[in-house]
Amino acid sequence: MTSTTYPGVYPEQVEELRQRTREFIRGTVIPLEPRPGQALNLTVRRELGEAARAAGVYAPHMPREFGGQGLALEHCSPVFQEAGYSPIGPAALNCMAPDEGNMHLLNLLGTPDQKRRYLAPLAAGTVSSCFAMTEPHPGAGSDPAALATTAVRDGHHWVITGHKRFTSGATFAGFAIVMARTPESPAPAGGAQAGKDAGGATAGATMFLVPMDTPGVHVGASIHTTDKYLPGGHPHVHFDGVRVPENAVLGKAGLGFAHAQARLGPARLTHCMRWLGLARRALDIALDRSSTREIFGAHISQLGIAQEMIAASVIDLETSDAIIGKCAMLLGIDAKAGSALSSVAKVHCSEAVYRVIDRAVQLCGGDGVSDGLPLAQYLNEVRPFRIYDGATETHKWAIARRASSARRREVEAGEPFQGAARVDDGEQQ
Repeated sequence: MTSTTYPGVYPEQVEELRQRTREFIRGTVIPLEPRPGQALNLTVRRELGEAARAAGVYAPHMPREFGGQGLALEHCSPVFQEAGYSPIGPAALNCMAPDEGNMHLLNLLGTPDQKRRYLAPLAAGTVSSCFAMTEPHPGAGSDPAALATTAVRDGHHWVITGHKRFTSGATFAGFAIVMARTPESPAPAGGAQAGKDAGGATAGATMFLVPMDTPGVHVGASIHTTDKYLPGGHPHVHFDGVRVPENAVLGKAGLGFAHAQARLGPARLTHCMRWLGLARRALDIALDRSSTREIFGAHISQLGIAQEMIAASVIDLETSDAIIGKCAMLLGIDAKAGSALSSVAKVHCSEAVYRVIDRAVQLCGGDGVSDGLPLAQYLNEVRPFRIYDGATETHKWAIARRASSARRREVEAGEPFQGAARVDDGEQQ
């Protein structure tokens, strides 16, 4: 694997888990990978999950009380990268999106009853989930403020109406976390009987836990995308007057956008971790090929132009690794600053990972674009990441706005304004 182990960077138990994960992925998972372009068989996924439990690598991100390995976010990267070395590795370890992000959110915001009903089986792998946020235009996409799905209070229930798309994993999901716009509303009459979640709601958005077999929930047409490994795909989902009780609210009513940030920052980062592992696999494939194939009387790896491509890929991998590590640490200290940096990490890593895999394809020539190697499918898998979780251009827009605002505040606080025109000595006289 094209990476260096740095002794002392991570605690000993993290390094041990990384090594166990590495051995499990190479020895157990990779031999069971589907052919390029085929989804992971659900029976094989369950079998791999049981094997992961036996190997002590299952659900690395979850607390031990839910059957996980108890890793904090700042220690997840080396393990998630090892899992991502196989495109089905994260699914085998139950740290795949969208379930991994939903577990994080439920663990952070869920009531004891919600954790028992939803988080425990999700962590155990007995059910899967989806996150229903993205909508057809002009609804929510890169701009969450365009959220069109609504939820209105009706006594001790909420009624959800809307249309979602790109609802990853919805086909086989047991429940969805649904984002809906909610108006300001008072508490229902007899609110004390409805429990602590029966208070009034401020206008905004609210997250709801909705079992997929609830009347009015309909999984619609599949959206055929370039990525194929995720079971359940990315279908449309319709919510036609779906009634859910008060205790279906996840977190606080009206605070859905704030809660979404608590999910999206870490979820962007764990996406980066997993895909970085796959990029390392792609470069390993290219290195193996370039070290054995000869052209013009020399191994490909000895040619200057190939060496430039290899070096550029190593640089992309290591800079991505570094920004992931910094962002993971910051998210544990300052959630707002960490979320802002996660936009930078997401842009850099999604673009860098694609470049690394694309160079690997090029280094492998005709075989790189055939199904004799998995590289072309890897490109198909990672290409959507430059759009999913916020397109690169949307993140760049937000990054630039934050940079300008931060500098303006510094100047207003008395720091020297660096944009002032210079006055030379002649003008001063």
